[in-house]
Amino acid sequence: MSSIIQPGTGPFWVALMVVAGLGLVELLSVLLGASASGLIDDGLGHHGPGEHEAGMLGGWMSWLNAGGVPILVLAVILLSAFAVFGFAIQGVFGAVLRPLSATLAVPVALFLAIPTTRWVSRGLARVIPRDETSVLSQEEFIGLVGMVTLGPLDQGKPGTVRVKDRHDNIHLLRAQAAQGHFIETGAAVLIVDGADGLFQAIPAPLELGRTDSHGG
Repeated sequence: MSSIIQPGTGPFWVALMVVAGLGLVELLSVLLGASASGLIDDGLGHHGPGEHEAGMLGGWMSWLNAGGVPILVLAVILLSAFAVFGFAIQGVFGAVLRPLSATLAVPVALFLAIPTTRWVSRGLARVIPRDETSVLSQEEFIGLVGMVTLGPLDQGKPGTVRVKDRHDNIHLLRAQAAQGHFIETGAAVLIVDGADGLFQAIPAPLELGRTDSHGG
């Protein structure tokens, strides 16, 4: 541990602790049937790609690809990259001469972390499950078959359905069972209606459920 804990690494340890805290918050929120990242995105006006430049965080978030991943995920990537580069910088300088002061190491680590965040977030945006966004109109999800990942679904509190769109992108939709239906977690469903970000689902016909029960 003495080779890791050295002068000038305080800000990077703080960054790692914040990452751990954000992960814990997201885990607890999911267990409670919500998503902290989704709530944060809604509160900050985080929409689809190209539509958030006028939001609270400004155009620089667009460059970081905030539209491609949730803001909470973007923060985790940035803080993690900042910490990794910070420890690496201090490790190298500590082995050659002596660790840099935090006032020098922090700007250098941040300078390296920002483009890294952009690169990593662009890669994650292609594979990470995304909530239903304005990139696709709500009508385009009607008729898709998916799987209940957070349920069961009834006419009360919405659950979550995982679907794959025509572009093979995965989405997590807020959904209820259509009137007269009760659908267990893990069951295949057919999206039959939706309005204001809330979808209606029915049990998928057997011929569709066999092929598409994992979201397409």
